[in-house]
Amino acid sequence: MIWSTARKSGHNIFHHKITLKKCVQSWYNRHLSTVVTNPEHIKSEYDVIVIGAGHNGLTSAAYLAKHGLSVAVFERRHIVGGAAVTEEIIPGYKFSRASYVLSLLRPLIIKELNLKKYGLEVFLRSTAAFTPMLDDGFYGGKPPYLMLSSDPKLTYNEISKFSENDAKAYFPYEDAMSRISAAIKPILDNSPPVTSSSLFESLHSSLPLLKSIRQLGADVGSFYELFTAPISKILNRVFESEPLKATLATDGVIGAMLTPDTPGSGYVLLHHVIGECNNVQGSWGYVKGGMGSVSNAIASSACDKGAQIFVSQPVKQICVENESCTGVVLEDGQEIKSKMVLSNATPHVTFEKLIAKEKFVKHSDFLQHVSKFDYTSPVTKINVAVNKLPNFLACPNKPGNEVGEQHKGTIHLNCEKMSYLNDAFDDAQKGIPSTRPMIEMCIPSSIDPTLAPPGHHVISLFTQYTPFYLNGDQKWTENDKANYASTVFSRIDDYAPGFQESIVGVDILTPSDLEEVIGLTGGNIFHGAMSLDQLFISRPSPLLPSCESPFRGLYLCGSGAHPGGGVMGSCGRLAALTALKKK
Repeated sequence: MIWSTARKSGHNIFHHKITLKKCVQSWYNRHLSTVVTNPEHIKSEYDVIVIGAGHNGLTSAAYLAKHGLSVAVFERRHIVGGAAVTEEIIPGYKFSRASYVLSLLRPLIIKELNLKKYGLEVFLRSTAAFTPMLDDGFYGGKPPYLMLSSDPKLTYNEISKFSENDAKAYFPYEDAMSRISAAIKPILDNSPPVTSSSLFESLHSSLPLLKSIRQLGADVGSFYELFTAPISKILNRVFESEPLKATLATDGVIGAMLTPDTPGSGYVLLHHVIGECNNVQGSWGYVKGGMGSVSNAIASSACDKGAQIFVSQPVKQICVENESCTGVVLEDGQEIKSKMVLSNATPHVTFEKLIAKEKFVKHSDFLQHVSKFDYTSPVTKINVAVNKLPNFLACPNKPGNEVGEQHKGTIHLNCEKMSYLNDAFDDAQKGIPSTRPMIEMCIPSSIDPTLAPPGHHVISLFTQYTPFYLNGDQKWTENDKANYASTVFSRIDDYAPGFQESIVGVDILTPSDLEEVIGLTGGNIFHGAMSLDQLFISRPSPLLPSCESPFRGLYLCGSGAHPGGGVMGSCGRLAALTALKKK
């Protein structure tokens, strides 16, 4: 759902609905068409077919083409990138429409695919987090704020405003998280252990896990607790101030239908601090040109190695004969043969929609496991074009609409206390959108001015918690979406008065929109919940090694495989390496 405002006539921002598909298509053709092959050049047979041009599918294509295989990628949308896309939804404003910041992309992939050569550039954020507060009777006077910075002294002083003890405890906490993150990184770059009749193969596949356990050393107990405990348990033990605890807790629930009190939320937090940006551990950055530049760089690398990428070419069926995958059928009926197929779609789409059910006669247990995979999502993503920066009561803007540090990082709203996150979750469990939603606001144009007209900005609002269906079984209407967006904007106005008046246009993606538009089953940004029962050897099923399927030559290369979600690329790389090993 895309809305624009007729500001000069004084109309409400939700008065006019506009369709901008032609605009988006035109911008795409101007800026990204160099990686797309004319559909007239589709061949009848390839060594490998990749379903879906998300960043993982493109990564698989690049690695397989690098090894001399003929590779074709078929994408159902008019644009490459999956959830990592840049789209000019509102004319003149370029949005990272789904994913919006980068940290998890594996350095190994950046190096091996030479992505910097193909234009990948990331701006490191000097501010990690900014949490403005409302008075609410807690502090009195001017509302306070918390800012976590790349400058340790500034961060210490900021935390000290709320607790001297927390300021002293924060850096040992960060050091412990960094050690644990560094220790488990080998798990991200390698497939999970496999049970094999070959003792050597079983031991060899276990080496990355054993290396991680060894590197954890004295931190192994802390890792186990972080892996299994509610993040609130850990944060309550280490810290005493609610603003700091709530700000840190958001990383434990982001994209997940969890609260800080849910066991396993500690791992979700770890998953979000395990990355790095420009060699700075745990940091996040904005990609120059938006997240589509990540996908475009990977696509360019793949094309340079001989891969062909076709857009607006949905795959209707994966062909299976005699327990082997033999190719695909496109939506227009064209059958393309191949020795291998790698699917960047979710496990649900891959195994339950693209393969005939009768093909699973010998694999009913696997199909049953996959059918119970949890895709619950709390996320509604709102992209907003504005004509000026938000002006927060807690930290007013400098004169002249000048960008400040408060605009550069992740801005946490309705995050003064962890209990606010629990309350927002409870609303969604009742089948209604949160009345006080958790809001993560990012303003990438504060660092990359090419994304919006001069003086204007693009704003990403990652909001929770919203159910897939309202009241149990009702689909979201256009009016429901507008009402929820109004709730979000009203809450932002509480912190930054005048925000609603600055809005030029809006794009709203509820969980059902994320499924329909981006292809994320259930609207889940990770291709399936990152719960403990759906990780490692159980992603997507414990019955087979992670990216493998019951059928020879068919592999899962999306985030529904190990090591899971985020713009990481590991799922695509590992699937490609497994396919090369098995061919």
